[in-house]
Amino acid sequence: MLPTPHAQAILLLTASLGRADPGDARPLSNSEWARFAIWLKDHKLAPASLLDTGWRELVAGWTDPAVPLVRLEALLNRGAALGLALEKWQRAGLWVLTRSDAEYPDRLKKRLRAKAPAALFGCGNRGLLNAGGIAVVGSRKADDEDLRFAEDLGRQAAEQGRTIVSGGARGIDQCAMLGALESEGMAVGVLADSLLRSATSAKYRKYLVSNDLALVTPFNPEARFHVGSAMSRNKYIYCLADAGVAVCSKPERGGTWNGAVENLKATWVPLWVKRNDSPVSGNSALVTRGARWLPLHLRPDSFDELAESQASPADAACSDDLYWRFLRWMEDATTSEPIIPDDIVQRLGLPKKLVQAWLKRGTSEKRVKRLARPTPVRYQAADVHDGQGSLLPDEA
Repeated sequence: MLPTPHAQAILLLTASLGRADPGDARPLSNSEWARFAIWLKDHKLAPASLLDTGWRELVAGWTDPAVPLVRLEALLNRGAALGLALEKWQRAGLWVLTRSDAEYPDRLKKRLRAKAPAALFGCGNRGLLNAGGIAVVGSRKADDEDLRFAEDLGRQAAEQGRTIVSGGARGIDQCAMLGALESEGMAVGVLADSLLRSATSAKYRKYLVSNDLALVTPFNPEARFHVGSAMSRNKYIYCLADAGVAVCSKPERGGTWNGAVENLKATWVPLWVKRNDSPVSGNSALVTRGARWLPLHLRPDSFDELAESQASPADAACSDDLYWRFLRWMEDATTSEPIIPDDIVQRLGLPKKLVQAWLKRGTSEKRVKRLARPTPVRYQAADVHDGQGSLLPDEA
């Protein structure tokens, strides 16, 4: 399905189309789009109205030296090029989410505000973008010990029901992601380039088909690698997660270091680092800036502790908001009869382990009833099954 007119307008104004971009049409940055979007809303205009022939009269009152009308016009005139690109990407199984879409990750909007990307291109299970997880970052040129550590970290995260969030680059990123996926876990890869190529890669294809993986990027799906893009996407890795682990970094330089320092300054998520006292490692320096040493031996509940440590009220609110939405859905969906977990996963498009965790929490809080007989195990909202009033909080 092609994007709605609303989404098409946003893409025309914010997405790079590579060679199809005219010389005087530089796509709006995230902050520029945020300013314009607020102005449109204040004037009771929708982005889709910019596709009408009389759009110039509608925005005649817009005055921003950085975003003149001539720039908007050049961007909006890329309709044919955008249509061809979207058709090509759709054939490859890619999808697009704009900030106004319900499935757009709340974590990005709440943590980055105006700096959140106007649109995300992706493939695979988009429900994973709202699942949280553990961000694992590190060098592309890591040694064998660190690569094995990252792979084992991914495996342990899978065993504890945690999604791995990483950058998809060779080295630490791929080892952590594949460690989780090969252990029947889930992963999100935030790519800096080449989404279209990665979407058809044999390395990822079976995990995309099984809904265990989501690959996402704020850049053109056919964009080539660029250092600036790799640097700027680091914040999305952290902001989609509940906690971060830096396996290896170079002191005072490099993408891993810069992304970790950016996260520490913004306090998006608690950051842990693999213990390494070598003078050529930047891990010790990250600890002096506020990160924590990762425990040498991770217990079965360690990933919960990593995520809960130093968690901000905004993080907790984000996670709880999704949980309350799930409970509301359970109340509506189980009015007539209980439901099995696999049906919940299929209908909501959420990770199986996340659904299981919410069902376990709901059962312990007596908000959800677990029915073991007759088999298979089924679940029903407690107020529906027991005839009580709603067990959801008034402000959920």
